[in-house]
Amino acid sequence: MELRLFTEPYHGATYDELARAARHAEECGFEGFFVADHYHPMHYTDALPGPTDAWTTLAGLARETSRIRLGTLMTSATFRHPGPLAVIAAQVDAMSGGRVELGLGAGWFALDHSAYGIPFPPPAERFERMEEQLRIVTGLWTTPPGERFSYEGRHYRLTDSPALPKPVQRPSVPIIVGGRGPRRTPRLAARYADEFNLPFTSPEQSAGLFAGARAAREAAGGPPLILSVCLGIASGRTAAEIDTRLALLHEPSRLPPEEPLHGSPGKIVDVLGQYAGLGASRVYVRLRDLSDLDHLDLLAAEVAPQLT
Repeated sequence: MELRLFTEPYHGATYDELARAARHAEECGFEGFFVADHYHPMHYTDALPGPTDAWTTLAGLARETSRIRLGTLMTSATFRHPGPLAVIAAQVDAMSGGRVELGLGAGWFALDHSAYGIPFPPPAERFERMEEQLRIVTGLWTTPPGERFSYEGRHYRLTDSPALPKPVQRPSVPIIVGGRGPRRTPRLAARYADEFNLPFTSPEQSAGLFAGARAAREAAGGPPLILSVCLGIASGRTAAEIDTRLALLHEPSRLPPEEPLHGSPGKIVDVLGQYAGLGASRVYVRLRDLSDLDHLDLLAAEVAPQLT
């Protein structure tokens, strides 16, 4: 099981703060540094300096890091047209030397859209758009050089695209699809993704959802899905450290309620072992406080080695 980091810069973060955290995570040995793709804070206070564009941030981090994997959890299908998204992700993949992953979701947070003038269709249409985007992005990336790609769907039409640029990673940038839905999300992951991710679910919840994703993949064919979870974690060497970190994760917000993992490094390892027993091979640790690099040091020194 490998540890990756998941950051939420819409809570208020400068690029320099994100870059500092990403470089520190790389030095500590974390396998990935991922960013949420939102334009509006989840908490009830506006955060400074304001919204952060995920792919602009990743382009910068691609040049400031050398080993750590970079990506989104999740890019919203409502934010960008699929053709430009394929170009953006392929270009950032080249800038990173082939270290980028694309997490793609249907989009769910209405305030992202109303605050910045982005259309927000009903759920059924958002999932339709997400599936068409998955078809288009993967189609553009896997079209042989010199050939053209065309697509006509309900929401998008591409005519004789040169399907360039190509990502460094072949046949394509790894795709992550995730969510708690029991039907549509596992089906889309089974058909298009390399990885199926669950956001903030307990081991008990995860068991059934992982089983559904596995069954969908077996029906669709192809290699087994990588299974992963995103978790809030508050660890520490003392009760005071744990309580301070836990308080941030319990800050009132518009996010669905969750119960973060908290306790000593040993306790964290024990619970992560339950996810490993379900087949999860990656954990995305929610990094709420970008300045709390001591927490990263602790997880890297006393949790990560025990997960291997």
